[in-house]
Amino acid sequence: MTAEKQASFDSADSEHWQRYYDVTVDRPAWETVRIAIANFAAEDAPQRHERLAVDLGCGAGRDVRELLRAGWRVVAIDRESSGLLILEQKTPPEARERLVTQRSELAQVEIPAADLVNASLSLPFLTEPDFWSAWRRMLSAVGPGGRVSAMVFGDLDESVGDPQMTFVNPAGFRATLEPDFAIEHWADVEEDTTMALGQPHHLHRVDVVARRVR
Repeated sequence: MTAEKQASFDSADSEHWQRYYDVTVDRPAWETVRIAIANFAAEDAPQRHERLAVDLGCGAGRDVRELLRAGWRVVAIDRESSGLLILEQKTPPEARERLVTQRSELAQVEIPAADLVNASLSLPFLTEPDFWSAWRRMLSAVGPGGRVSAMVFGDLDESVGDPQMTFVNPAGFRATLEPDFAIEHWADVEEDTTMALGQPHHLHRVDVVARRVR
């Protein structure tokens, strides 16, 4: 691909994500994140220090804002500066000191050690080698008692075959968590739906929350 074609592709991609942020910015956090927050809250003593979460592919911050409301510190990472700007603008002043934003490609980003590493429908937009590399780094970033929460696309999704994306076999994906993680939430969803930007789509999605036990 020439430099000119790559620049045109990148511009179109950024425009797509800007439209997506405009539609979804005020939507509530995904269920996976809400479950992870609740599971930590059930374990924590009242005087425990602030928990740290890393959100990979945070977009405009629907999950980040939920974490901040729950008192967490958050490192929010995305490759699109427009999403990070919206997140910063939407963050209340009293929570800004607990938020760090970072513009990085998920394929290469170093994930800091954290209590929770979250990736809501961001990893599937990586090629397969980069997807599995990022997933392994997610798992490695949490110690015993830490959690990962994620939403990925399954292998029955309408978009299977796109070489720039990754789709998982649910059983194989689940096996990557064994035996080091205990699965606390698992959903294998297949349905005909309408996507955020209005296009009909046969969706196959796998949602997981898992706690490291060893």
